[in-house]
Amino acid sequence: HVQLVESGGGSVQVGGSLRLSCVASGDTIGRYCMGWFRQIPDKEREGVAGIESDGSTSYADSVKGRFTITQDKANDTVYLQINDPTPDDTAMYYCAADRATRCVLIPTTAKAHSFTYWGQGTQVTVS
Repeated sequence: HVQLVESGGGSVQVGGSLRLSCVASGDTIGRYCMGWFRQIPDKEREGVAGIESDGSTSYADSVKGRFTITQDKANDTVYLQINDPTPDDTAMYYCAADRATRCVLIPTTAKAHSFTYWGQGTQVTVS
């Protein structure tokens, strides 16, 4: 099964930019729907963006126009470009993968509990 490792988090100023990476090993991302989720303490993990193997994408309304999810199948890596962040974007960001879920349904019906494989998370702090 696939293993996921996120990186790229850190502190960023309002209006800046940041790119998160999720590197997969043990399997190819082309077999999975890939998603980015985020979570703050005492809140449910929420879907941010998803990408299907064919490149179809979906976004939460709160990030549309500011976040972009892309994939590099040759290197089994999924990215989340964060532009123009606000303090409300401060959270732990997680990469997730699943073979049965449709990532274009993030964040409506494809919730965190639908995903089988998770990375350890990377913290993003916006100030």
